[in-house]
Amino acid sequence: MCGIAGWVDFDRDLTRERATVTAMTETMALRGPDGVGVWLDRHVGLGHRRLAVIDIEGGRQPMAAEDAAVLTYSGEVYNFRELRAQLEAKGHHFRSHSDTEVVLRAYLEWGEGFVTRLNGIYAFALWDSRREELLLVRDRMGVKPLFYYPLPDGGVLFGSEPKAILAHPRADRAVDADGLREIFTITQTPGTSVYKGMHEVPAGHLLKVRRQGLSTRRYWSLQAREHPDDLATTIHTVRDLLEDIVERQLVADVPLCSLLSGGLDSSALTALAMKHGDIRSFAVDFDGYADHFQPDEMRGSPDGPYARDVVAHLRPDHTDLLLDTKELTDPRLRSDVLRAWEYPQFSGDMNSSLYMLFRSIQGHSTVALSGESADEVFGGYAWFHLPAAVAAPTFPWLVVMMQKQRPEDLFDPALRKQLDVLSYERDRYGEALAEVPYLPDASATERRMREISYLHLTRFVSMLLDRKDRLSMAHGLEVRVPFCDHRLVEYVFNTPWSFKSFDGREKSLLRAAVSDLLPSSVLERRKSPYPATQDPAYGQALRGALTELVAGGEAPVLPLLDQEAVRKLLRAPAEDTSSTVTRISLEMVLDLNAWLEDQELRVDV
Repeated sequence: MCGIAGWVDFDRDLTRERATVTAMTETMALRGPDGVGVWLDRHVGLGHRRLAVIDIEGGRQPMAAEDAAVLTYSGEVYNFRELRAQLEAKGHHFRSHSDTEVVLRAYLEWGEGFVTRLNGIYAFALWDSRREELLLVRDRMGVKPLFYYPLPDGGVLFGSEPKAILAHPRADRAVDADGLREIFTITQTPGTSVYKGMHEVPAGHLLKVRRQGLSTRRYWSLQAREHPDDLATTIHTVRDLLEDIVERQLVADVPLCSLLSGGLDSSALTALAMKHGDIRSFAVDFDGYADHFQPDEMRGSPDGPYARDVVAHLRPDHTDLLLDTKELTDPRLRSDVLRAWEYPQFSGDMNSSLYMLFRSIQGHSTVALSGESADEVFGGYAWFHLPAAVAAPTFPWLVVMMQKQRPEDLFDPALRKQLDVLSYERDRYGEALAEVPYLPDASATERRMREISYLHLTRFVSMLLDRKDRLSMAHGLEVRVPFCDHRLVEYVFNTPWSFKSFDGREKSLLRAAVSDLLPSSVLERRKSPYPATQDPAYGQALRGALTELVAGGEAPVLPLLDQEAVRKLLRAPAEDTSSTVTRISLEMVLDLNAWLEDQELRVDV
């Protein structure tokens, strides 16, 4: 999957800057443990850290072709064999068997329009030596990350992760008011970064860097189209698409596994993959979780029993990873997770357990299939089906996830007033709604459910994809997400909501499409999010960490806090600070402090 980095400067000779480009590239050694490469020309430096997945020997990068173009590439193009055949028919000759060379030669043949021919997950930088211009390209759904930092004199820094850009001496290490606003809400504004001056290439976009400046072009977006198929045909088409998608995504020259939770999404992928041969599967669980599980508004059942049903039914080579609270509360683990994601969060144990899952897979598999985006595509979350959330004039998930406590609740009232995160959310919501495509004669229900689907596919899933990418690539693991295939996304996006909920359940189409593959317990199970520990000791450990932070007196987050609110929380009985609700505020304070400290960031608000 790899990590890429680079620097374009039209006023400087970058052939003298190998040390700087190398330093940027080396920040992503964990993303690419199998090789490193740096390529320099007068006005450009390209870096690459390689995770070898296809053509182990022949896919080294940066890769050049005919002194015309050079590519540093991260990702996978699943239709590279078909594209290669087309290019060979047009006279191209290949030196390797890699998809990287196919991408490079596709550009030479078709120009920048070639990106519409790609099926895959990718983020790459392509330098055209003839035109002296750089193309930064990101896949349609934004599965693979790509950040950039415009320089005042017209150049640009870029990297798969912010840490690559921050390794450059000209990058400012600061977070501003909008960065804090993004951190304090559960939505992700396309094209933004939490770092001051830094941006992200939006999903489905191409950024061109020339002497004249930077320009952005959108090459893919969700469009409203009439759905001609009846329900039976729709179910059949979904199954056919999934069969093709999974088969394509099994191509690898390294060991591959599935991430199995016992939910409908991951179980379906595991079953489809096993039609092509044996596969390893991995699941995460908390020690004693199922025995002491208490249903709440988000989770109605533990994963473990259902994962075991799938294993008994399909017989994959399965491994359970059991976690305990002591591991989850280790401050070193929190630091490792933050260093991987580079983004403060308030779902600490879910991030930590996922990080530990990927760590345990390292050494066994290099590629994994994951069920991300099935809920966004097929309408799986509870708030798709709650009238209050559907009718709310904001992102529907906020109605459920922010109803009792917000992550900024422990912060200084003056700061909260200045940031006005609620207004920020309303503005971002309005911007998102303005993008939604509609069919002219759609009913009010269909229009609203199309809006909610669009919000999830463009604002919500990106956070989950970022989490999965950063935490997996920190262990040299490439995670593939079949439900993000743009053909499936486009088809189901234009399917009537009445089809998506035809049996009165969430994800009706997906359930019907894979009904012959899975045990009845999994097919009938209601949606349950990724597990979070219910051990009270976890919340108490967070409280203890906050107590130490306050007592130290020098933590960078302290000037940002509401001191009276913090004292009140620490005076409260221990059981009052062990709830999931309180953990939201505690984890935000601890994560933000660790992030500011680790990254040596300045707060500009």
